[in-house]
Amino acid sequence: METATANNPTPEALPAAPRPRSRLDWRIWLGLALTAAWLLLGALYISVRVGWANVADLPADILGNFLEGAFAPLAFLWLVIGYFLQHRELEQNTEALRAQAVEIKRAAEQAIIQSERMAASEQHARQEAFLRLASTVRDQLGAIAGLLFISSQGATGDGTVSSEEISKLFTTASARDPEVFSRRLLEIHLQEGDPDRRFDLFYGTEIRARHTNSFIHAFERLLNRAAEVDREDMLRDSLMASGHGFVYRVMKQHQANAPEALADMHATGTHIDF
Repeated sequence: METATANNPTPEALPAAPRPRSRLDWRIWLGLALTAAWLLLGALYISVRVGWANVADLPADILGNFLEGAFAPLAFLWLVIGYFLQHRELEQNTEALRAQAVEIKRAAEQAIIQSERMAASEQHARQEAFLRLASTVRDQLGAIAGLLFISSQGATGDGTVSSEEISKLFTTASARDPEVFSRRLLEIHLQEGDPDRRFDLFYGTEIRARHTNSFIHAFERLLNRAAEVDREDMLRDSLMASGHGFVYRVMKQHQANAPEALADMHATGTHIDF
């Protein structure tokens, strides 16, 4: 197979063939033919009936009337031909406008689809960012629940849970299960039959009130962020159905019955001072 050179260019390198010129419309050809025939008939009429020598001697008014009568049919002929040609051009322009309208409609539809895809992509990115944030907040809530558990069940509280068991629970929470303390608090709350002791579990002391208010504050901020990225509230429902979510519901019930000095987050604060 021969390779392409400067003297033997490839088909892609060959210049594009010039476009054929558009042919004249058949109406124009008809008009030209009729005009030529009419002019020949006029010339024949002058030669036979008037004579070319006598044309110059005709009065101006008679010559003007003759020329007006001779060329009026041609003017009317080309007026009609121009009308039909203009009508055809208008039809072509109308078709072009229709095609342009269809293209604009398609472009608008594509723009809508593209915007929907961009919105979905943005929504997906926001949800991904929320999930990463939620993982961090779950660990934070697990730590707060652990401090509340120590305050109520550890050596500073009832002393029903040993330091070794609390250490194991913190190991479990930091490794794979940040909701372990929330579940333990739920178990204790459900097993306790005395309403006052249930209340004391969360608001029995100022320290417990601070931990409880801190937990509520962090969880509600997470719920608000979930509502921003998920209009169907699926993320919010998932949070409320978790161990942290169930503890949050119990805390909110006791917060409504707590004294203002303990129920107010601003009064107790949300940070833990060691």
